[in-house]
Amino acid sequence: MRDASAIARDALALGGSMVQAGQTTAAIDNEIHKFIVSQSAYPSCLNYMGFPKSVCTSVNNVIAHGIPDQRPLEDGDIINIDVTVYKRGYHGDTSATFGVGHVDAIGARLISATQESLELAIQACGPGVPFSRIGETIESFAAPLGYSISADLTGHGLGRNFHQNPLIYHHQNDEPGEMRPGMAFTIEPILCQGVAAGIQWPDGWTISTEDGGRSAQFEHTVVVTSTGIEVLTA
Repeated sequence: MRDASAIARDALALGGSMVQAGQTTAAIDNEIHKFIVSQSAYPSCLNYMGFPKSVCTSVNNVIAHGIPDQRPLEDGDIINIDVTVYKRGYHGDTSATFGVGHVDAIGARLISATQESLELAIQACGPGVPFSRIGETIESFAAPLGYSISADLTGHGLGRNFHQNPLIYHHQNDEPGEMRPGMAFTIEPILCQGVAAGIQWPDGWTISTEDGGRSAQFEHTVVVTSTGIEVLTA
């Protein structure tokens, strides 16, 4: 998992370096695909349940699972790039939201708050900690700032499978279970400026906010250790 996660981290950094006005998400997807394959790895998203591209690119009001296309990015856009890599039988998963050129202050604060919510959630993790602590931590930080949190899209266990238990909820919840050493999962909060309810597009993948408000997401793959938490995609 460390190998897969390191490649995912580097692939995400490559994608982020390409974010600029006039760039297409299809071009970002293509370069990330080539990089992953060059590392003798495979982009987990490609053909996963029919997904047609190697990464997800979610722009502005797209909450998640945006399909890379030929639309050029515009100055002021925000874009989440979500990368998962399969290497030697294991997956590593990460994502980040980037600003395109000059992003307005409201958008910049959304990005910053989402990243901070992830960092706080990671700090709250460790052996014996209830999984519900993650959602409690994120909501107690994000709600006073006026952000809503997507309850429909969760983090998840991963390893030999792309998605497996436990499900990681990013809002206040009473789901049972606690973290134990050796458990690996993603934490990937999505904060929204307006309502967090989503609408799925006819492509069967893209989910956008119901009210057109922007959303941002950050994600890491973590593993619980005997003394705390290790971020594999850092």
